[in-house]
Amino acid sequence: MFDLIIKGGCLVGIDGTTLGTIGIKSNKIVLISKDEGNLSAKEVIDASGKLIFPGMIDCHVHLNEPGFEWREDILHGTRSAAAGGITTIIDMPLQNTPSPITAENFRAKARLLNDKAYVDFALWGGFIDNNLGHLNDLYGQGAASLKVFLGPVSSDYSPLDLGLLRAGLQQAAKLGIRIGIHCEDISIIRQEESNAQKEGRNNIADYLNSRPVIAEILAVTNVIELAKETKAKVHICHVSHPDVAEVIKKAKAAGLDVTAETCSHYLIFNDDIFKEKGPLFKCAPPIRSEKEREQLWAYVLDGTLDCLASDHSPCAPAEKEKGLSDIWQAWTGISGLQTTFQIMFNEMYHKRKLNPALLAKVLSYNPSRVFGLYPRKGALRLGSDADLVIVNPETPWNVESGDLFYKNPISAFVGTQGKGIVEKTIIRGEIVFDQGIFKVNEGFGIFINPRMM
Repeated sequence: MFDLIIKGGCLVGIDGTTLGTIGIKSNKIVLISKDEGNLSAKEVIDASGKLIFPGMIDCHVHLNEPGFEWREDILHGTRSAAAGGITTIIDMPLQNTPSPITAENFRAKARLLNDKAYVDFALWGGFIDNNLGHLNDLYGQGAASLKVFLGPVSSDYSPLDLGLLRAGLQQAAKLGIRIGIHCEDISIIRQEESNAQKEGRNNIADYLNSRPVIAEILAVTNVIELAKETKAKVHICHVSHPDVAEVIKKAKAAGLDVTAETCSHYLIFNDDIFKEKGPLFKCAPPIRSEKEREQLWAYVLDGTLDCLASDHSPCAPAEKEKGLSDIWQAWTGISGLQTTFQIMFNEMYHKRKLNPALLAKVLSYNPSRVFGLYPRKGALRLGSDADLVIVNPETPWNVESGDLFYKNPISAFVGTQGKGIVEKTIIRGEIVFDQGIFKVNEGFGIFINPRMM
């Protein structure tokens, strides 16, 4: 007897869709069949008319606990993930005190999430200007990747120069761990910011001008050259512009192990919306022009951009409101963890008429492969964790702040409309979220160690 059977739904794999039945036992997928047959289970879900996706993996999330819980905490953040069909998050080391830049800090953060998380999780380790000697230990603790900043970063973290990055890449190449990098050239940005602020230029256009695409291109080009020399694996975070994606595409064609992600806000919004609606849309790299937004889609379609992530970077309302009179004072980041799947499902499936397999690839399969979670996570596959998302493709929605489970329910996506909503989120065979109701307690989520796949 199965623990759970899901029948009658359309199974979404990375190669396409098919009607089928999934059988789950002891937390794993043990049956995938086109024939419902005469099966018995403790619980049966009829998913007729629904799409069944593999559980989504958001590979770029900032939950802010420990240390900055007024922005977001583990409980609210992981509940939001579950409501949005995200079954595994990979949490970043920024906005944490202490930051997981040592093995001790990393273990402490993992314990904290184990006590509070609603969804499964992996963790990024931090690579800053004074912890080169800790990278081996972070690898040993199970860091999925190590995060580096080349551009400006908040004061609790520190950017790297290219010399220190090169040393880290040499070490990472020996370990086989991937280094993830925020690629913007700090010298260009600091120069432009300084000039603008000295001259009292404090509006959104000034912010956009301070982070030109050349800053992103130069940083990515330098990272790729270092990856070529060291033979290290690198991941380019939040690609915002087609010219940046083109550099990455050429590096991949040359045989380098370079992966990359973009975010839903770069694929949905443009800089005109930022200028019109204000600081809620401030992020880094910034949102680009409408023409560039549309051109970026080509690199999702051809596989250059492996992953889709939220870069969920929440804050308190007052931290955005500061930017109404001075954009430099506004918090830099967009909350998108809960809405990434539904936003992109509507855009891909309804607006662009794309096969939903693409969404399964960029939000599930590819992140699991890039960050070492496959085959446990990321696929409708026998023996994998029974992480599934049941979606009603035609249910209309309108993102409203009252429907967001964030600690601070503000987001640039409020007001967005579309169709296709997550009805059930299942993790390791357990229904975690069911049409607005959470079915498990905090602490259900577990740490996923890429070294133990």
